[in-house]
Amino acid sequence: MKKILLALTAVAAMTGSASAADLGARPYVKAPMPAPVANWTGFYIFGGGGGGVWAADTGVDATLTGAPILGFNQRQGGSGWFGTVGAGYDWQFAGTWVAGVFADGQFGSLKGTIQDQGPFIAGNIKNDYSWAAGARLGYLVAPNVLSYVNGGYSSSHWKGTTLFNTATALPSGLHTNGFDRGGWFVGGGVENNLNIFGISAPGWFMKTEYRAAYYDKRAISELTDVGNLSNGRDITFKPLVQTISTSLVYRFNWTGPVVAKY
Repeated sequence: MKKILLALTAVAAMTGSASAADLGARPYVKAPMPAPVANWTGFYIFGGGGGGVWAADTGVDATLTGAPILGFNQRQGGSGWFGTVGAGYDWQFAGTWVAGVFADGQFGSLKGTIQDQGPFIAGNIKNDYSWAAGARLGYLVAPNVLSYVNGGYSSSHWKGTTLFNTATALPSGLHTNGFDRGGWFVGGGVENNLNIFGISAPGWFMKTEYRAAYYDKRAISELTDVGNLSNGRDITFKPLVQTISTSLVYRFNWTGPVVAKY
């Protein structure tokens, strides 16, 4: 009996040594976990607000001929605030790239000055609303953070104004009518999911965006208050509008980021 027990003990010892030697020769290495993934494909809506500035090259032309009238061309400007709403659709491709189309509107008050230095008259002009439609291309710097650039077409509306005599600060008897002006825009921004700092907000995002809109030149007619007749002079106006906005975004079919399973 003792011989049998000694034999079994020897076998167990040899087996344990062989297993240890095998583990030493081939150590266990845990496979790396796959990177978290998220789905950015789908429709979204957004709303927010921001501020902006505009600058415009201005001069004075003859109404009938369009020829410049002697005077000092100026760069006028303005600033203000606005609200914005919009919607879009994104496609995620090649893992970390996102492309999409969108449209939005801006409503507010970006107000500044226009002036005809010949008869010393000036007035306030205001960009009260605009809209844009375009495309964007972005890269996922993290599964829930998108950095993007965008561009497209924009149309702006500018309100008419009463023109004042700059020497007396009294109405000059002239005014301008409102008008629309089209152009193009470029911009970029960052959009991130709000599932951060322990907050559970699936589908909710925040984006901050810069945009520069370049609008076509417009001849703004100086019109009499009685009869709405031209006084023979047009104020030329070619604006560049720059804005920064922050918006709350909701994505309808957002999923992620989650860790893919084996």
